[in-house]
Amino acid sequence: MTEQEKLASPEQWRVWGPYLSERQWGTVREDYSADGNAWNFISHDMARSKAFRWGEEGIGGISDQKQLLCFSLALWNEKDPILKERFFGLTNSEGNHGEDVKELYYFLDNVPSHSYMKMLYKYPQQAYPYQWLLDENKRRGKNDPEFELIDTGIFNEDKYFDAFIEYAKNAEEDILISYEIFNRGNEDAPIHVLPTIWFRNTLDWDQPKQKPIISVAEHNTLLMEHPILGNYYLYIDGEADFLFTDNETNNQKLYQAANKSAHVKDGINDFVVNGNAQAINTQQIGTKACAHFKTQVKAKSNIQIKLRLVRQKINQPFSQFDEILETQKANADTFYAEKQKDKSEDEKLVQRQAWAGLLWSKQFYYLNINTWLKGDAGEIPPPIQHQNGRNSDWQHLMAFDIISMPDTWEYPWFAAWDLAFHGMALATIDLDFAKNQLLLLLEDRYMHPNGQLPAYEWNFSDVNPPVHALAAWKIYQLEEKSSGKGDLYFLQKVFHKLTINFTWWVNRKDKEGNNIFEGGFLGLDNIGIFDRSSPIPGNGTLEQADGTSWMAMFSLNMMRIAIELACTSPAYEDMAIKFSNHYFYIAGAMANMGHQNGLGLWDEDDGFYYDMIRLPNGEGNRLKLRSLVGLLPLIAVEVIEDKKWQKLPKLRNHMEWFIKQRPDLDALVSNWQGENDTTHLLSLLRGHRMKCLFHRMLDESEFFSDYGIRSISKIYGQNPFIYWLEGAEYQVKYTPAESDSGMFGGNSNWRGPIWFPVNFLLIEAMNRFHDYYGDDFKIEMPTKSGKFCTIKEAAIEISKRLNSIFLKDKNGRRAVFGDNEKLQTDEHFKDYLLFHEYFHGDQGKGLGASHQTGWTALITLLT
Repeated sequence: MTEQEKLASPEQWRVWGPYLSERQWGTVREDYSADGNAWNFISHDMARSKAFRWGEEGIGGISDQKQLLCFSLALWNEKDPILKERFFGLTNSEGNHGEDVKELYYFLDNVPSHSYMKMLYKYPQQAYPYQWLLDENKRRGKNDPEFELIDTGIFNEDKYFDAFIEYAKNAEEDILISYEIFNRGNEDAPIHVLPTIWFRNTLDWDQPKQKPIISVAEHNTLLMEHPILGNYYLYIDGEADFLFTDNETNNQKLYQAANKSAHVKDGINDFVVNGNAQAINTQQIGTKACAHFKTQVKAKSNIQIKLRLVRQKINQPFSQFDEILETQKANADTFYAEKQKDKSEDEKLVQRQAWAGLLWSKQFYYLNINTWLKGDAGEIPPPIQHQNGRNSDWQHLMAFDIISMPDTWEYPWFAAWDLAFHGMALATIDLDFAKNQLLLLLEDRYMHPNGQLPAYEWNFSDVNPPVHALAAWKIYQLEEKSSGKGDLYFLQKVFHKLTINFTWWVNRKDKEGNNIFEGGFLGLDNIGIFDRSSPIPGNGTLEQADGTSWMAMFSLNMMRIAIELACTSPAYEDMAIKFSNHYFYIAGAMANMGHQNGLGLWDEDDGFYYDMIRLPNGEGNRLKLRSLVGLLPLIAVEVIEDKKWQKLPKLRNHMEWFIKQRPDLDALVSNWQGENDTTHLLSLLRGHRMKCLFHRMLDESEFFSDYGIRSISKIYGQNPFIYWLEGAEYQVKYTPAESDSGMFGGNSNWRGPIWFPVNFLLIEAMNRFHDYYGDDFKIEMPTKSGKFCTIKEAAIEISKRLNSIFLKDKNGRRAVFGDNEKLQTDEHFKDYLLFHEYFHGDQGKGLGASHQTGWTALITLLT
């Protein structure tokens, strides 16, 4: 069966997938502390002994879609003080730039049905430098780079194992598992390989109360029995010892209290590493078990371990193992070959690994806020501060879903605006899942009754940019292009719920009712002078060019969807009119309205948009810092085909009437009644302002890097922007790498680096402008070069520069690796890619979260 055939009945094939988190410890959903310090409530060191409440974690793991049964890899090199059962990283307070995973692992392949998956983990043969990584990163300051595992030199002499993890489905619930362990060193080296299987602990909290059991069924075979899930068998190829314990908290170790079970979660660790024979259940029964392979891997050689997890008992489970594995690999190759025509081999490699990372980032996310706040029946209630603290106004939220996560370790929780970008990238390979992800957050069990979308678990009430409508429209277009017909039912469902969300924005984020939107956080973290989610010093109000641009874009996206729906259901024409009105009023506010003194966000002298601070006395001051904030008015653009325009006489008549009543507003926006008789342009910008912004954006001394569009102008490198307020100095400097500020935890930086989501939106906007203006309209690129091109050609050039982050240059080097020679030249490193959170503004080096294949997977749409 081909991958396309499997996608015709996707639910059966998605019962099992890479749904196991890579970090459950340190998450908000596992935190029951009084002070809300999730990182300290369950630490990395505690995680091997603590049974989690809401989910599980592991290395290269899989689970069923309800995460009742879990499977992952554990390793031991006979030198580490603990088993390698989970990836190690620093917490937000331990890292000099916030939380950061300190491991090397790569997602190499995956398909939507998860019928073939492959990843790589590089496991050192020397003792893992836990304390060194902690001490060195704590010693370093905000202006220093992060100290990574590879910086310790632990890989320099190739004394490490490459552990390739592969999964192949012979049927929906018949999974072949291969571990191929390569010794890259020049000496033989010992290794313990412990494929581990366990049940999520539901007995203490959820019904039913019947305990699941893992036991030995027969030689080299485990039997897993669960009252809900049913039975599964795990077959082991070769000789190994079975070790058993229970997935129960070691209360005695962690809390000096009695254990509920004689055998606890860390029992296998204590037996293998410490030789404690009493730590495991010699009766060979429990809720957690592993096959223990102990072997010596010869220098420059490898071993392979084969397993098979299956619903039904089978004879000779390994007789056709290699053939099945190769068949599923070939199916994956065929699936992607259809999508990668006319691409170079290196482009194929980049795109396929990006898709792989995106699919590996699907995780089981479980959280019932009401239960989490109050505690479970029969358990000691959480502190009163917890019950009345974080997210206490989201008691309706009940999540029990497979969700695409931003980063599998650093951000193992959904984020509203990230998820919208994930959906656009997913749509090219898994259209149904992409649509379902967008619809998920619009369900009543996620969306707040007031219409707000949940931002992320650290604060569901925070505000992310409203990009869901854009993503829905993009996904609709992708399906229409690929199949010849868009999904109107999907569009209707999204539209109805987003109308409620739009109303929340208008009611809650337009503080003065002037169509200028404050917004708060808005996803751009530390880009501004102030923390934009906190009160402004002096009780002022920050009116944001990007907040208002996002809402203008939201209005146009909703108008465009309404127009599409109205072509077949005329009742939507009134909604198109509603959103056209919002668009016009926001355009007016952006230009010169919103306050009696008429001072708007556009600065004619600079040819740029700026945020404005409104003081209590009514005085308004522009914050003349050139950043992405001032470029974002470009993204509020839509082009309507005349053939659809003509089908909507009520909308046409209304807009003609409206501009006669408000010629002041009509004069501010694009000439939607222009000379182009095949399309109509709706934009915040007329030609002059559009050209001014392109002039700034394509200036290599400001925003235009060799690797994309920077988040703030490079001019602030030598001349930082300074603003005085209430006797205090506020400074912003161009910082192309990690943040030099602790704002928002210091683990991201919008003061110089290149970010894929906003670059993608700017490219999309440029393509819309070109759809209207055509090839005769030229802009200078780069600015001051004397060379002119079409807007589309400029968009293509930005895409090429973004691609050059990952693609080999003429010397065979990849910018994403920076100056690390091991990564650049070693045959076992140079073609394994990480899709980082953001990238150095001048050099293209990957920075921030190292596995944020979520929105950085947008590269697949630009390759």
